[in-house]
Amino acid sequence: VQLQASGGGLVQAGGSLRLSCAASGLTFSNYVVGWFRQAPGREREFVAAISWSGIRIRYTSYADSVKGRFTISGDGAKNTVYLEMNSLKPEDTAVYSCSAKRGTSWYGLDRGSQYDYWGQGTLVTVSS
Repeated sequence: VQLQASGGGLVQAGGSLRLSCAASGLTFSNYVVGWFRQAPGREREFVAAISWSGIRIRYTSYADSVKGRFTISGDGAKNTVYLEMNSLKPEDTAVYSCSAKRGTSWYGLDRGSQYDYWGQGTLVTVSS
């Protein structure tokens, strides 16, 4: 199983980025897919998660700090999850990682310890 995150970069405050997480070896629609981030000197924190089946989204969830600015979505045909990030702030600067949790339960979706697979991170830097 491999999760490949991409799309990070340097952007000015107020700008946008779209992160992608492509999977091989598993089918995302059978998992809860989450994005987490970790800033230097800080603990990893939950950003967003999604569960979907076919074209129907079962649910999405967001950290309060990104609600209204970030949108998580999935493309079953491409087995890829996206994180659209708008109105970026310097405090959004972090390494963003995608992860997959077996099953469809929302229980524990905001806890990294509940996830079974992790991709490498992609760095997002927001300048002021």
